[in-house]
Amino acid sequence: MAGLVLCEPTELYNILNQSTKLSRLTEPNYLCLLDARTKREYNESHVITARRVKQELDAFQPYPVEVLPAQLYMGDYRQACDQQIQKDLKIKAQVNISEEIATLKTLLHVSVADSPDADLFSFFPTICHFIDAKMALGAVLVFSTLGLSRSSTAVMAFLMHSSHYPLKRAWKYIQKCKTNMRPNRGFVQQLSAWESQIYGSAITDISEPHY
Repeated sequence: MAGLVLCEPTELYNILNQSTKLSRLTEPNYLCLLDARTKREYNESHVITARRVKQELDAFQPYPVEVLPAQLYMGDYRQACDQQIQKDLKIKAQVNISEEIATLKTLLHVSVADSPDADLFSFFPTICHFIDAKMALGAVLVFSTLGLSRSSTAVMAFLMHSSHYPLKRAWKYIQKCKTNMRPNRGFVQQLSAWESQIYGSAITDISEPHY
């Protein structure tokens, strides 16, 4: 192994919730968790059959990633419709950035397609103000169909607005929370325009390959 790497609880939570299969020692980001219970305690809490284990793995549903601890989460449509997830994370409001309709919790529905031609920029102020207001009452979940493009765009726009992050910093922050986040090219350009509106000019060079 390369060495010991320490991380914050939120980062560990997000790492675990982006893993849908068992870790392998050959993976560069292999995560080793040590169970400090006695052998007796371990055995008593693991009296389950192999069939039960397979059922649990097949039914495994990762939780939304945590953007701001206990305040702001980002996920997908399935997670938004899971009542247990809403209860566990104490979600009080949702922001739905997709064309699908969800009925759980108080929500803001921005019906936008995941297309480079879709206009999400016009909704940035509404999304930011809604999240700000609802976070004062409890946790907020921002979600889209797959939780990769539209939701990450909306959350980055919020961080740029509320935390005064330039696009580059907001991008790195959300990428650390969810490594496979990927706004489409049209949304990247809209985030750049949002940066220009907030700061008076563009700070981030979105022509760089990783944007």
